[in-house]
Amino acid sequence: MTPSDIEGFFATLQTANPHPQTELEYSSVFELLSAVLLSAQATDVGVNKATRRLFAVANTPQKILDLGLEGLERHIKTIGLFRSKARHLLQTCRLLVERHAGVVPRTREALEALPGVGRKTANVVLNVAFGEPTMAVDTHLFRLGNRTGLAPGKTPLEVERKLLQRIPPAYLVDAHHWLILHGRYVCQARKPLCWQCGVSAYCGFQNKTAQPC
Repeated sequence: MTPSDIEGFFATLQTANPHPQTELEYSSVFELLSAVLLSAQATDVGVNKATRRLFAVANTPQKILDLGLEGLERHIKTIGLFRSKARHLLQTCRLLVERHAGVVPRTREALEALPGVGRKTANVVLNVAFGEPTMAVDTHLFRLGNRTGLAPGKTPLEVERKLLQRIPPAYLVDAHHWLILHGRYVCQARKPLCWQCGVSAYCGFQNKTAQPC
């Protein structure tokens, strides 16, 4: 994709959805962090169903700790890998209480020091909660970066760095959401819905195939 293609690509996405939001439900930075921790290899819909139950009774680090491991597992047992996620979330809550007075830190270094929090999770929190222009490369962003020609790379980190370099600054804060939503509902993994795509004119994949997918 050329710079003019990238500008048109994101200008079109912005016009269609001026204020994109995460589909995870949360009402505090801690709830967001918890939801993202629970979302690995799970759908946002499934996570939201579980966190509605969980946050109704425990929505702070100390309240999660008070539930204990078995109590936490009962609330999130409908989510895949719930046992390991429960352990990580409890460990994270313990560190938040002991090191950060129960407040989610605002730096990448401190976030990634929390159990179960890797670069992608830290990027989501930094972007969604604190408005930083980070790029959390999940399967959708990795696929779009390579398929469209926007930011081809062999690893998520390589794609992340290219996205940050190539996306115009005016779009960076919201670009993560636009790309996730586009990948989830239009540029799908098995069969991209090119005939429904509002940005197909700018897409390297569509231009390469020169026909509907």
